[in-house]
Amino acid sequence: MALHFLKFPAWVKKTFCTESWLWSCRFFVRLVLLVVSVHFFPVQSLFVARAQEPAAETGVGGGAYPQGGSPGSFQEEKAPDGDPALAGIPEPELFSKPRILLSESYRVESGDMISNLAQKFGLNQDTIISYNAIKNTRLLQIGQILKIPNQDGVLHTVSRGDTLGSLAEKYQANTEDIKTVNELFSDSVREGTALFIPGARLDWINLQEINGDLFIWPISGRITSPYGYRNSPFTGVRQFHGGIDLGAVSGTPIRSAMSGQVIVAGWSDVYGNYVVVSHHSGYRTLYGHMSLIRVKSGEYVTTGQRLGDVGSTGLSTAPHLHFTVYKNGVTVDPRSLMK
Repeated sequence: MALHFLKFPAWVKKTFCTESWLWSCRFFVRLVLLVVSVHFFPVQSLFVARAQEPAAETGVGGGAYPQGGSPGSFQEEKAPDGDPALAGIPEPELFSKPRILLSESYRVESGDMISNLAQKFGLNQDTIISYNAIKNTRLLQIGQILKIPNQDGVLHTVSRGDTLGSLAEKYQANTEDIKTVNELFSDSVREGTALFIPGARLDWINLQEINGDLFIWPISGRITSPYGYRNSPFTGVRQFHGGIDLGAVSGTPIRSAMSGQVIVAGWSDVYGNYVVVSHHSGYRTLYGHMSLIRVKSGEYVTTGQRLGDVGSTGLSTAPHLHFTVYKNGVTVDPRSLMK
């Protein structure tokens, strides 16, 4: 900046200085004016410009949307690293946040399995199984209508004594999330109400039971008599057969279908040499008509451990294994629980 307008009166020149001194004074004054013009006036204009900017609305992740914009319709903005392609991408937490429960219907087609459907809809198997109250995934039927929820979780029917707090603790969930998903406006829950617990999973034992993966086959043999009603091979009278008969040659090893404790190892006029093993979750298994017992009562056995040998003791027409599964004292079809 050349300040040629700066002049000194003649009496100043005569009284104070030589020509060189005057030029030094002029340089100093120019320098002061230059510093003031650069550092003062731009800052003032910046304050004015910022005061005129429109107010912005805070968005997901602490960003801002232009005035009149919204999370779903904002204009392009620069991402922190300057890449416009990343601008406006929601934070990952947005996709995992519980939301009001919605569902769609799906008709089962040929070849559909729960595992494939879970992958197709981006859910875990527990969610589809629980939401549709499926008791056996192997019985899925073509044409069956399934309800597909919009998030992972399980259905829980409220029992007496249940509270939001106890349910949140049981399923390791958040009470506010449960309220949001189920559109609850208070902390009270009524007995018999079905609540969707977001993010919850089924107990692994229940899941194995539903998928038919709870037990192994005690022997590799052909089913000679299924579970259910049949005519007695001895009297011809129709009666209920509480297990399955597996044909095999004498001496074939009989394996424990699941780990547990032997509670009976002895003789019965009906089952001959037989063994009963107690398992977790109220399950027991019975192995009958053995030619030889190889375990003792009170002994703990592992899955696949040899319990005895196939025979034809007791009421039997040929060498085979009679295999029964009890759930809380009631017989169930073993085939629905076996891998």
